[in-house]
Amino acid sequence: MDKYKAESIVPYNENDSKSSQIKQMFDTIAPTYDRLNKLMTFGIDRCWRYTAMKLLATYRPETILDIATGTGDLPLLMEKMLSPKSITGADLSEGMLEIARKKIKEHNLQKKIKFVCEDCLSLSFADNTFDAITVSFGVRNFEHLEKGYLEMYRVLKPGGTLMVIELSTPEYFPLKQLYRLYTFHIIPLMGKLFSKDSQAYTYLPRSIAAVPQGDEMLNIFRKAGFNKTFCKKLTFGICSIYVGKK
Repeated sequence: MDKYKAESIVPYNENDSKSSQIKQMFDTIAPTYDRLNKLMTFGIDRCWRYTAMKLLATYRPETILDIATGTGDLPLLMEKMLSPKSITGADLSEGMLEIARKKIKEHNLQKKIKFVCEDCLSLSFADNTFDAITVSFGVRNFEHLEKGYLEMYRVLKPGGTLMVIELSTPEYFPLKQLYRLYTFHIIPLMGKLFSKDSQAYTYLPRSIAAVPQGDEMLNIFRKAGFNKTFCKKLTFGICSIYVGKK
């Protein structure tokens, strides 16, 4: 498998595996994650998720797996917009999942949505289980991109849909320069002020800059077996939605 730059970008040190460091990072920042996320994106991330779910709704999935589900915001939106039969949220971080489970309990959706601690590189689900799989702002944290996509392909039903929502870098002046200034200077400062883990918010802009984007990301989809791939860019290229079919 090809080695992608994003796989070598880690939050802490070069000695431990990326997956173990990502788990540690999200366990640490879980209590402040939602508040900081809304602050750093000015709430635009909700619009991106809404746009993605409108697109996913056209495929009418009944069983959905949300990888890197975090604190569960996307499954809640899925339930509201798509009304599928079941939603499973999977994440490495029990700290994040604890918050997600509290949200689901508050909305009395325990029978419709469940959360499980899973490594996306080695999923416990059977082949051909889900109609759709989503990953929201999480693939840049994968230790092995292609292996992650191969696992998602395996558990997706034939004809099923993979949708990845990921931050990306604007291509044109002056937004490209302003975005770099904001991500590499303002975000780490905000993380230092409001989070217990300032290194997490130094890692964030580095991981965004390193993750494959556009055609390069779609090529990884195709290597894993997906077809009918396309990319939809949002907010001048700050966010991208990638779609592939099994």
